Amino acid sequence: MTRHRAVCIALLLFLLPFESFAQRENLTLPSPSHLEWADAEIGVIIHFDINVLAPSTFDYSKRETLPNPGVFNPTRLNTDQWLEAAKAAGARYAILVAKHGTGFCLWPTKAHDYHVGRTPWRNGNGDIVRDFIASCKKYGVSPGLYYNTNVNTYLGAGFREFSSDEQRQAYNRTVLEQLAELWTTYGALSEIWFDGGVLADEKGGIASKVYRLIANHQPRAILFQGPIQSKNLIRWVGNEDGRAPYPHWSCANATTSSLGIIEIPDLHGDPDGAIWCPAEADFPNRKKTAWNGGWLWKADEEEHVFPVEDLVDRYYTSVGQNANMLIGMVIDTAGLFPRSDAEVFAGFGSEIKRRFSRPVATTSGSGSLLELILAPRPAKFNHIVLMEDIAKGERIRRFTVEALLDGKWKTVCDGQSIGHKLIRTFPVVETTRVRFLARESADVPHIRRLSVLNVE
Repeated sequence: MTRHRAVCIALLLFLLPFESFAQRENLTLPSPSHLEWADAEIGVIIHFDINVLAPSTFDYSKRETLPNPGVFNPTRLNTDQWLEAAKAAGARYAILVAKHGTGFCLWPTKAHDYHVGRTPWRNGNGDIVRDFIASCKKYGVSPGLYYNTNVNTYLGAGFREFSSDEQRQAYNRTVLEQLAELWTTYGALSEIWFDGGVLADEKGGIASKVYRLIANHQPRAILFQGPIQSKNLIRWVGNEDGRAPYPHWSCANATTSSLGIIEIPDLHGDPDGAIWCPAEADFPNRKKTAWNGGWLWKADEEEHVFPVEDLVDRYYTSVGQNANMLIGMVIDTAGLFPRSDAEVFAGFGSEIKRRFSRPVATTSGSGSLLELILAPRPAKFNHIVLMEDIAKGERIRRFTVEALLDGKWKTVCDGQSIGHKLIRTFPVVETTRVRFLARESADVPHIRRLSVLNVE
C-alpha cells in the first residue's frame, strides 16, 4: 500500500471542546465546472503572435510597426509538439492565445484581413486554432482560448481613446463577431481568458453582450476575468510570478480585472465572500527580463528560461496554496515550442510526480479531528498535503496538524485557508501518529485528503 507498509486508521470525532463552528446554510459553493478546473491544477497558456517576427521594431501603440501578414510562414508549426510538451509538464488544460495585442488572428476570421488566412502559411488555408483544438483532443488536454477584448494594434484599440463613438461601436462589433466565431466554430471550451476583463456597458463596452454570448454558446467554460454577472468565474492572483498570497480563499466579494502590467498585492479573497472565484496563478516560462516580459519568443534568450527548480517552487506557491498554476509557453518563428523549454517542462513534470505520487500515508474524513496512525513502526515525513471537499464550500477557517513526538502532541504546521489544496513543508519528523485539528470552521469540516510525504 505504501513503501513503509503503513496502516492508516482514521479516527473521526465530532464537536470537540476546542472547536468553534456553527452550522451554516449560506456558504458560497463552486459550480461543477469549478470543481473540474480545480482538479486539473496545472495548465499552460500558449503565446504565438506575428510580432515575434519583428521583436526589435514592433510597438503596440504604433500600427505602422505591425508586420505584414505576407511574412508569416511558420513552416514547421506543430501543435502536437506543443501539447506533448504541455502534457509532459503535467498540464491538464491548455489555453491558446487566439488574438493577442497586435490584432493578428490565428484563425481565418471574417471580420478583417489581418489573420492566418492572408499569409503564405499553408497557402492561406491554415487554421492554428483548429489544429490546437485537435491536438488537445489527441492528448487528452482540455482546450481553452484567450482573446484580448481591450487591446488591438491593428484596429487602434487600447493605447488612446477612440476618436468618436462610431469608431468605438465599430470596434465593439468586430470584437463580438470574432468572439462568436471562436465560441461557435471549435466546440466546447474548458476556459475562456479575458486579459484585462471586458469593458462594462456604461463605459462604452460590451460586457452584457459578451455575457449573453457565453450563456448561449459556452455555458460551462471557466471564465478568467469574465463579465461579473457570469457563472464559473475565476480571478487573477495579482501577479505574473505564479505566487498566491496566504491565506488564500476561493471566495471573494469582487473579481479582478487587470492586464497584468501592475502587481496587485493582498488579493487573499474572503472566506465569507459572495462569489466563488478562485485564483489562477499565471507566469511566463521565461523570466520577465526576456523580451515581452517572457511571454513571447525571441532568438538567443535561452538563458531566460526558468529551470526546473523554479517551476517546482511555483508549484508550491500556486497549487500548494489553493490556486491553479498556469505556465506560459513561447512558440518560435518556426512554429515550435523550443527544445530547451520543452526539456524543462519534462523535467518539471517528472519531479512533481517523484515528490507527490507516493505518500507515506493518506486518509480522509469529516469532523473536527482526523487522526492518522502509522503502523507497525514510526515513519518519517516532511510534507503535509491537505485538501478540503470544496463541493461543500470552504468551511475550515483555522487548523493545526500535530505529530506525537516523545509522548506529546507537537504542532508541525498550522494555517487558515485550505481550499482545494494546501501543501506545507517542515523539517523531517518521525512518528507513529499524526492528527489534523480544525480549530475554527463555518460548518462540519470535510477533509477530502490528508497525506504525509517524505520528499528527499
